[in-house]
Amino acid sequence: GGYANAAALVAGLKKIGDFQISVAGYPEKHPDSASVQADLDNLKRKVDAGADRCITQFFFEADDFLHFREAAAKAGIDVPIVPGIMPVSNFQGILKMAGLCGSKVPAWLAEMFDGLDNDVETRRMIAATVAGDLCRRLQSEGVEQFHFYTLNRADLTFATCHLLGVRRH
Repeated sequence: GGYANAAALVAGLKKIGDFQISVAGYPEKHPDSASVQADLDNLKRKVDAGADRCITQFFFEADDFLHFREAAAKAGIDVPIVPGIMPVSNFQGILKMAGLCGSKVPAWLAEMFDGLDNDVETRRMIAATVAGDLCRRLQSEGVEQFHFYTLNRADLTFATCHLLGVRRH
């Protein structure tokens, strides 16, 4: 049993019930994908099978997301594409994760965290600020929803949301 791929899983779930289904998207290409186009084709199959939205892998450059969103629209992908935002609390950990999932870590980000290995508070302030700046740039391009990869660090997401004007009721 089982499903051959994510598109088949989405189709199978839609046969069972009217679920809201989010699928993965990769602004910088899935590491196992043959090409950017093959990656988009795969996303299109998932959407055509019934996916309601795409949540992206984390990225650090707004232009990577914006180019991906534009390419997806040109490919006929018409569901919302929600950017995956990763506040960086542990730079070495992010380097490792980025290597595994194909996300690039820009030099400017490395410079921001340079020399802060033992300074947790400064790293946290920088993490929230960098994530907030990325979200504000995306908001200026019409993005209204975000998916935060918290890694059990809700405080950084809370701080980022506060920077964006989201407050507790």
